[in-house]
Formats: sequence, C-alpha cells, structure tokens
Amino acid sequence: MNFVEKIDDRVKIDRVLVSVYDKGGLATFVPELLRINPGMILYSTGGTYRAIADILGDSKADRLVAVSEYTGQPEMQGGLVKTLDFKIYLGLLSETYNPSHRQDLKRTGAVSIDMVVVNLYPFQKTVAQDGVTPERARANIDIGGPCMIRAAAKNYLRVAAVVDPGDYEAVITELEQNDGSLTLDTRFRLAQKTFAYTSEYDTAIAGYLRSCTPQEVRGSYPEVLR
Repeated sequence: MNFVEKIDDRVKIDRVLVSVYDKGGLATFVPELLRINPGMILYSTGGTYRAIADILGDSKADRLVAVSEYTGQPEMQGGLVKTLDFKIYLGLLSETYNPSHRQDLKRTGAVSIDMVVVNLYPFQKTVAQDGVTPERARANIDIGGPCMIRAAAKNYLRVAAVVDPGDYEAVITELEQNDGSLTLDTRFRLAQKTFAYTSEYDTAIAGYLRSCTPQEVRGSYPEVLR
C-alpha cells in the first residue's frame, strides 16, 4: 500500500472529465471553467460530449476531447462501456507525488485528471414509476459513473469529485478566488458527499432487487432459454 505524507493544499484544475446524466447547469458551468483557465482540457463521452460541443461551439473545440479518442477504445454499443479503461483510472488514482506513478503515466501516455463531474443514471426515479419491470431497472444501473467518482473521491489528495450540479457555483467561486485551484478542504468535502451519494445509490439498487421475486424477474423477459 502507498501511504502519502506530503501533499499540496491547492491543486490547479487543468484536466476535467465530464460525464453526466443530468446536464442541468452545464451551459453555465463549462464556459466558466474555461474562462478561469483558458488552457483547461475537458474529456467527455456520448451525449455529454455532444452537449459540451454545442455549448462551446467551434471557437473552443480544441478544449474538448472525446474519451474514446484519449483511450483509443470506441464506446461499447449502447454506451455500456465508455470510461472503464486503464488510462482513465491511472489518471484518477495516480498520486503524482509518487515518482513510480509518474512513470506509469508516462509509460502509458496517460494524463493526470484533476476533477471529475459525474452524476448517475436515475435508478431511484426509474423504480419509483408505476409498472417498472426488473429489466428496465437493471438497464438503469450505472457502472462506469460510480467507479469514476469513487476513484476520484478516494484520491481527494489531488482530485475533486463533483456529483451535484448544485455545487457548480461554489466550485467556480473557489476556482476564481484561488487562481484556478481547489483546496484540500473542498476536495475532502466533495469526497464526503460523493461516498454518501454512491452509498445511497447502491442501497436503492439493493433494496429494489431484494423486493423482486424470481417470478417477477422471469416475467420481464419474453423468453427465458433453458
């Protein structure tokens, strides 16, 4: 295990991975990020990538990179696998104070990611609807999102995890006040919120699955092969 003894209080936010189901607030948040740090690079996927491209227009298209372009791997059909890639997790979990981790980043052509902006498929809202089937519920279980935000929150030493659009304004305010940096106190507060968020999400999934009978699960499918 690696135990870190010395870190930076303020971390400059140069590279941000954005992949959100709820795109509310992006139209303000994204331009503000680039206003504060014009050299910032945004990495994104699927519908979020398209939304950010529309927000930025042609003038700042060079600030946006598709995750598939960065990883060299196209998205799986239906978007089932987009961000579950070694280079992404090196970028999130690497302790850049560690020379061996810096060598790993260099060896793989990966870059350190300073902030993730991610919110998850709406599992709770889906299963609260009348007549929802286990299959529809299953399809709304997010995998890549929880993995990314857990990785970012674990490495609050230098990575910020933003899971709530309600925090966008506070993040912008602090970046503005600190020359594009976020403090350890803020990164830790965001990590606390992130683990509470994923805990509630997993609890909702476990509770729903526990409430289903095998007969209800079988009834979700026109044919169950033997």
